Parts: sequence; C-alpha cells; structure tokens
Amino acid sequence: MKIADVTLALFTFCNTVRFVAYVPQIIRAVRDRSGAEAISFGTWGLFLVSHASAMAYALVNNQDWVMASMFLGNGVGCGTILLIAAWKRSQHGSSKRRVEQCIDMTRDQPQSTPPTFEQRHHPRKPMLRQDDACQRERPA
Repeated sequence: MKIADVTLALFTFCNTVRFVAYVPQIIRAVRDRSGAEAISFGTWGLFLVSHASAMAYALVNNQDWVMASMFLGNGVGCGTILLIAAWKRSQHGSSKRRVEQCIDMTRDQPQSTPPTFEQRHHPRKPMLRQDDACQRERPA
C-alpha cells in the first residue's frame, strides 16, 4: 500500500464523517423555533464556497472524481443548512410581524386582568390581556 492510498483512504474517511456530522446541525436547524439565529450565513456560505472550489480543483486539476464527490457531499450539507436557516428566518419574521400586529391592535384596549409582575417591571414590553384572541399567535 502506497502513501497515496493511505492519504486517500484517510481523506475519504474524514470527509465521510464530516458529511455525517452535518446531520445533527440540520436536525437542530429544522427544530429551531427562533428563526435559526445561531446559524451564521456568512460562515456556512464560506464553507459552501470552499467546498465548491475544492470540488472544482479536484475535477479540473486532478481529474479526481472521488475527491470531487466528497466535496460535493459537503457542499450539499452546507447548502441544506443554509436553505433551512433561510426558510426558518422567513417564517420567524412573518410570525413576528403577526404578533406585532396583534400587539398594536390590543395596545389601546382596557386590561381585563391586572398586569403581571413582569409587565409592571418591564414597561417596554406591551401588556396583553390573557383572553386576547391574538395571544395564540405568539411564537412558542
């Protein structure tokens, strides 16, 4: 076995493990309810561009389809995370706008229940009635 075979096997193993390592991040992004705030578009976008350039290098300079397929898989993982994050942020933004509309509609209405401790001590937060129809629109 030549050193080139060993390094190729090591490269293949590490990149396969890296591809599998995207799965927990994808699952967390799908389950996220805060608009995927923790996912950096800049970082994951740079990872995607890096994998795409490495794939191009492997194909053009080395004609190495194994290496190119490894980087393609990593690029797919990065792209998946970016798409999920974009989808989550767009949904979170529209949900946030609905809540803000409900708050605006109820701001001037009389309170049916006394304000809570948190509402009294955090005046910037709008006070909503417990029986407000918009209450169920609030994100979890």
